[in-house]
Amino acid sequence: MIKFIVKRILSAVVTLFVVATLTFFLMNIVPGGPFNTERASKKTVEAMERKYGLDKPLLEQYTMYMGRLIRLDLGDSYKRVGFSANQIIGEKFPVSAGLGVVAICFALLMGVPAGVVAAYKRNTAVDRIIMFIATLGIAVPNFVMATILLLLFGLALGWLPTLGLSSWQHYIMPAFALAFFPSCFIARLMRSSMLDVLGQDYIKTARAKGLTERKVVFKHVLRISVVPVVSYLAMLSAGVLTGGFVIERIFTIPGMGKFFVESINNRDYPLVMGTTVFFSALLIVLNLIVDLLYGVIDPRIKYD
Repeated sequence: MIKFIVKRILSAVVTLFVVATLTFFLMNIVPGGPFNTERASKKTVEAMERKYGLDKPLLEQYTMYMGRLIRLDLGDSYKRVGFSANQIIGEKFPVSAGLGVVAICFALLMGVPAGVVAAYKRNTAVDRIIMFIATLGIAVPNFVMATILLLLFGLALGWLPTLGLSSWQHYIMPAFALAFFPSCFIARLMRSSMLDVLGQDYIKTARAKGLTERKVVFKHVLRISVVPVVSYLAMLSAGVLTGGFVIERIFTIPGMGKFFVESINNRDYPLVMGTTVFFSALLIVLNLIVDLLYGVIDPRIKYD
């Protein structure tokens, strides 16, 4: 176990180095710059570039950036004067994370039971209806679902608030919009896994021993069937947090989405690179946690 964790940490360091390097050079290859606006004079642009070290050779800028990154310093924002990328991420990420956690809970609470019911009612009308909804949900982008929810529950019926996150009611529509696609994917994944496990010999043996169907389901079938869903959790978490940028814009949520999109438009290099590296590190940590959960759920899984 310790050897496995050490190997994953070393792999994570290399991955983050590659991500940071690619992000830095790609940002600087794109024509233009953060201070090249119609209203800025040439002297003003040169002065600002000297202030932030953008007048230095690209390799020297890269060395300076990596030196700061090793110290966990993501740099100062070019556009939000007086704020560092660390401060902005530290202030806004908890908002996005809170919405993401609610969305993940929605996805699991909707997807897992739907997949279980579809598996046990396979080839029936219930199974076909659940799979139809799941297929439809996979095909519908989250911003389309968000628009439908806004028009129906926000404007037409007036049941739910449409802007911000000032109360628990504000979480319902954006979280559901984020959760709809992953819940449909989880339902299909869970159904397929359940059908595979139900056909295994040890399930037939458990039933032959006289175990109740409830014990068979909760003690044997669900425990193994949920492993593919756990595998999907890391990807789901990253997808919800990054895909939430669009939803945050639609519902005017003061999370990372607004600042990340604006930083790209404004060529705010430190904030773009800082956000990219931060989310890459988050995804790596989530993948490691999911890998460790495998052994807890299924003792047959061993770490080399």
